[in-house]
Order: sequence, then structure tokens, then C-alpha cells
Amino acid sequence: MLKRPAVPHGLRSTFRDWVAEKTDYPSDMAEVALAHKVGTAVERAYRRGDMLAKRKQMMTDWAKFIGA
Repeated sequence: MLKRPAVPHGLRSTFRDWVAEKTDYPSDMAEVALAHKVGTAVERAYRRGDMLAKRKQMMTDWAKFIGA
């Protein structure tokens, strides 16, 4: 077992890998959950929703995966 401290970036990276490799959630939704900008400036100007209900389910699934 490695004795390195856990860091926030590592958890965020693990989340992103989990979404890509273990789920069918869209990558855009994962990026929004990580507070990353998604799409071009024009796309962002027209995107009004926050995918909150869908993100809630994704985060519930993530919590189950990490054993929270």
C-alpha cells in the first residue's frame, strides 16, 4: 500500500475515470460536476440548464461506488 496522502485532484481524477470507464453518464455531465467549462463560448451561451437532477443521480452512484 502506498503511503502518499490523498489529495483533492486525485479524487477528482478518480471520479472522472470512473465516469468514463464504469458508467454510461455523458462526459459533459461529469465535466459540469467538476465545475469545468464545457463546449465553446457559443455553446455555453445557449446552455441554460445545470443537469442538476441527472447529476444528483450520478453523484449518488459515485457515493455508492466509493462506499460512502
